[in-house]
Amino acid sequence: MCGFVGFIGEPNALGADVLKQRVTRMAARLKSRGPDDAGTWVSASAGMALGQRRLSVIDLSAAGHQPMVSASGRSVIAYNGEVYNFAEIRRELEKGRNHRFRGGSDTEVVLEACEAWGIKRAVSKFIGMFAFAFWNNRTQCLTLVRDRLGIKPLYWGRCGGVLFFGSQPKAFVDHPAWCPVVDRDALAAYLWYHYVPAPHAIFKGIEKVEPGCLIEIIGQKKERRHRYWDLRTVARDGVREHATLDDVTAAESLDSLLRDAVKQRMVADVPLGAFLSGGIDSSTVLALMQAQSNRPVKSFSIGSYEEDHNEAHHAKQVAEHLGTDHTELYVTPDHVLSVVPRLASFFDEPFADSSQVPTYLVAELARCHVTVALSGDGGDELFAGYNHYFKAEALWRWSGKCPRPLRVALASVLRVLTPAAWGHLFQMVPRSFRPPTVGSKIHTVGGLLCAVDQEAFYRRFLTHCEDPASIVRGGQEPRGILYDSTVRCDIPNFLDRMQFLDMATYLPDDILTKVDRASMAASLETRVPLLDHRVVEFVWRLPSAMKVRDRKRKWLLRRVLDNYVPQRLIDRPKMGFGIPIERWLRGPLRDWAEDLLAEDRLRQGGYFDPVPIRKAWAEHISGIRNWQYQIWNILMFELWRETWRIGDG
Repeated sequence: MCGFVGFIGEPNALGADVLKQRVTRMAARLKSRGPDDAGTWVSASAGMALGQRRLSVIDLSAAGHQPMVSASGRSVIAYNGEVYNFAEIRRELEKGRNHRFRGGSDTEVVLEACEAWGIKRAVSKFIGMFAFAFWNNRTQCLTLVRDRLGIKPLYWGRCGGVLFFGSQPKAFVDHPAWCPVVDRDALAAYLWYHYVPAPHAIFKGIEKVEPGCLIEIIGQKKERRHRYWDLRTVARDGVREHATLDDVTAAESLDSLLRDAVKQRMVADVPLGAFLSGGIDSSTVLALMQAQSNRPVKSFSIGSYEEDHNEAHHAKQVAEHLGTDHTELYVTPDHVLSVVPRLASFFDEPFADSSQVPTYLVAELARCHVTVALSGDGGDELFAGYNHYFKAEALWRWSGKCPRPLRVALASVLRVLTPAAWGHLFQMVPRSFRPPTVGSKIHTVGGLLCAVDQEAFYRRFLTHCEDPASIVRGGQEPRGILYDSTVRCDIPNFLDRMQFLDMATYLPDDILTKVDRASMAASLETRVPLLDHRVVEFVWRLPSAMKVRDRKRKWLLRRVLDNYVPQRLIDRPKMGFGIPIERWLRGPLRDWAEDLLAEDRLRQGGYFDPVPIRKAWAEHISGIRNWQYQIWNILMFELWRETWRIGDG
């Protein structure tokens, strides 16, 4: 696992020494991604510079040093990630081309495979998570490549006449041409989703390479884009032609695939372990690790003294059953207060999934013992595990029974009263039967009833801010795949479509971003076996009844886990991996939040209209309405702006 950065300026404009000095400073910003080694490669004639920071995991010797030049001298690579089947690819290269390797790293295999077979053919053979920059000395062509599911990050774009690219845009800061300008449309999208959706980035002129894509750049202007693996095609073909497997065969096939995915991700020349929440996904990964290990696997959990946010005792029971070497940390407000001010230094863009805090804390805990950790991320999207899928389906079915004019009229009635007024009205209902923040929930339902179709319904179901343009000055949310009505033609079933949309957006832009940045801030490599593309392709070919049956989510994955862990340790309501932001904003985080939300500060910043923000903050503090998500969005942007010294808009 590593971090890299590069840039291309005017050919022959700067000497090699200047290029090297600049890219060295830029790469130093990525030290937490790669604390073990640093390297540079420059070409003054091309105006090209590459910088690398290395976290040594495979082949700890100098033979794995990056940037790496191919044996022929024709190509150079800067690479982040792991290709798990590199030994198999290496044997194929040795046999077919009599190639002799200098070391034992997967980096060298990726480099030589791309040079020998061409990048498109090579990446089609890779099993893993990766993002890399490949430079062809002969053609002066730069190719940027990102893995199929978007596990590893890759940014690129132009600023001040220079082409920038790298693992995180924080590395661009030390180049004199870097002059960041906030993209207000991307900021509006951030308020809608609580992350900046790909391909957009928070900075104008910068974008993310999308999952499964490669971009070829010749010179400063000519570029070609190619999608070598397409989740939409995988999902469309899978739902159109389901595999004809009985339950037993399907469970055995999934077990075999997952065992191999986990086994491949257990290859490392450093200590490794696993995150464990006690849920189905992480328990399955840990169980398959322990089943293939001759010693207790190191497992790590985060707990909370807030019982409605605590799964640590469940995780401990699973760990005891499996016989792992288990370590847990119970999070207190002091832990959170120590992390929150540093969040923006981990995330180069504003990012407001509050589970970023426990994710970092469990990564920091694990890093005290191991260098690599496996996680269960991706299971909810792949196996239909989220509660909101069923809430959305049920509410859509119910609302669909009413003609739209009647729904709109009902929505108007529900929104006649303010959330506070609804709250006062429900004071007559006994506390044990009274839903929390009932006024907020009634207004949310009112908004959902206005949706004209399933796409609009699901967008509104997901959002944290119904009208970001009313808050962001000069910003309009850009429209992406969540607005694409043609997706319904490819994936007609509403549940399947929600899963696909989450895998295409929420998974790479929120979940995997959170895991990558939080773990890399702790210099920990995290691997996600459930997102092995072979597993993804297999599961999309399964009928929906193998994902959800008898109102049991993740039905087939549960059958696999039954072979290793008793159901009594797993069967319980799903609990989110987060912290009680709603209460803590009124308590230990209140003073910190008040400083960032000061009206003068917001007005001077120039990005937001402070009036609705201050109103929401007052309502939240008083308990009239729960605005935790909307407020956390604003707080994380303001903290990011302060940390990275982004000027007033």
